[in-house]
Amino acid sequence: MANPMKPTSPMDADWSEQAADTVVKVVDAVREKTTGPVLTVARAIVYGLIGLFAVIVALIVVTIALVRFVNVYLPGDVWAAHLLIGTLFTVAGLLLWRKRHVPAHLDDTASLAR
Repeated sequence: MANPMKPTSPMDADWSEQAADTVVKVVDAVREKTTGPVLTVARAIVYGLIGLFAVIVALIVVTIALVRFVNVYLPGDVWAAHLLIGTLFTVAGLLLWRKRHVPAHLDDTASLAR
């Protein structure tokens, strides 16, 4: 005796369900290959910006704390702390400026040597 719930031939099978499942699988595969990388890039950009802003805020807070700390231990008013911290930042900036990489076609000294 045949099971009434089981189709007996391929013609009796519910082909509309199979077609719908195939369409869903194709759409899911396309979405995975297109939307997945876009979401990954978008997340990286968003998290990178949030991290950048967090680092900027942290540097500002550390600078303020450093000025206040130096102000407590350095004789004179707050201008002395500002002068010391400003001098340190200027020296650090000049050292970094000397370490920069300048392309040869933009280097003024290279054009003078010719």
